[in-house]
Amino acid sequence: MKVNRKSAIGVGALIAGSMVLLGGCAGGSTDGGDSGGDSADSTPITVWVDIERKPALEGVAKSFTEETGVEVKLVTKDFATVDQDFISQVPTGKGPDVIVSPHDKLGSYVAAGVVAPLELGDVADGFAESSIQAMTYDGKVYGVPYSIENVALVRNTDLVAEPATTYDEVIANGTAAGTEYKFLVGLSPEQGDPYHLYPLQTSFGSQVFAQNADGSYDASQLVLGDEAGIAFADWLATQGAAGSNVINANIDGDRAREFFLAGQSPYYLTGPWNIPAISEAGINYAIDPLPSAGGQEAKPFIGVNGFFLSSKSTNALAATNFIVNYLSTEDAQLALYEVGGRPPALTAAYETAAAENPDVKAFGQIGQTGAPMPAIPEMGAVWSDWGNAELQIIKGEGGEPATIWTTAATNIQGKI
Repeated sequence: MKVNRKSAIGVGALIAGSMVLLGGCAGGSTDGGDSGGDSADSTPITVWVDIERKPALEGVAKSFTEETGVEVKLVTKDFATVDQDFISQVPTGKGPDVIVSPHDKLGSYVAAGVVAPLELGDVADGFAESSIQAMTYDGKVYGVPYSIENVALVRNTDLVAEPATTYDEVIANGTAAGTEYKFLVGLSPEQGDPYHLYPLQTSFGSQVFAQNADGSYDASQLVLGDEAGIAFADWLATQGAAGSNVINANIDGDRAREFFLAGQSPYYLTGPWNIPAISEAGINYAIDPLPSAGGQEAKPFIGVNGFFLSSKSTNALAATNFIVNYLSTEDAQLALYEVGGRPPALTAAYETAAAENPDVKAFGQIGQTGAPMPAIPEMGAVWSDWGNAELQIIKGEGGEPATIWTTAATNIQGKI
């Protein structure tokens, strides 16, 4: 085995990961390539990465090459289509050894047989539990996470000085502020936005799919149309055009940001990607958890970015070593944080970033109790009907909210 100069913990994880790979999960030997069983294999490994994150990986790739003798090729890809390229090219032997990807693609990757599971060993203990759950599918961990992102309630502190404890208090504060909008959330005019509205939905106890004890999702149990979901639908109607019109179908993401930057609302439900614009606009702000509307905890979806191993890697041992023992270090995770601004998934790196940046601290704390976005392939059948139902209800169109909601759930069930 090539000498690994990382910690004993890392070596243990590498060995365990190698056992998984050599047990047939990686499939690297099925296409005639060397699966990595030769410990002296110096075959270069290729990593597909977007242009933003590439600079952050150059340093760790250089260290890896110096210490193992294995070159790391960083190949820039268009991340709008990279998941489909990965699925189509891995089986042909033209894909990379490693891909950077959001976790909600994992189910599709597993279904296509293009990723191999990893055994993280003690390395997993250093990560936020929710991030490891996001990397897990059917009880197997497939990736090393590096960032977590979620929405939260951004508050203009010049308009409302203190955080609210309930959604109703948010709206009351918005009314007292005298601004044009009491609360802002951007919606797609064509498809609604189940992602942004999800914390409101979960505050009624409503989920999309049931979760197993390990936090993974059970695709056989669509629970969107249950009583909790109907309660959310009924409440959503009171916030739309037929009610208070606080949630406005005519306000998309761009308008919501524009109105908040113009001081036209004290509240904005959004993610860390809009914080730079808010800061540059000179707005004094705070980042709060979204208070409950339905009585239960409002849990936003969390999205986790991570590194995944190709099932057809031509040097799976080296690729596993790179993912598990080099990309899991605090230095690597902080380098990725510095180029993207997303809270690190590694707890030690998050604590370092949070100590320097209160925005990272706030979003990270809220994400700790979030719900990983389901990575199961069945989610592909969910978004359209779910979002359209929300949009109809918000517009006050299409009949009774409960009927719209249950019809959407029935349609989704028929597509799964």
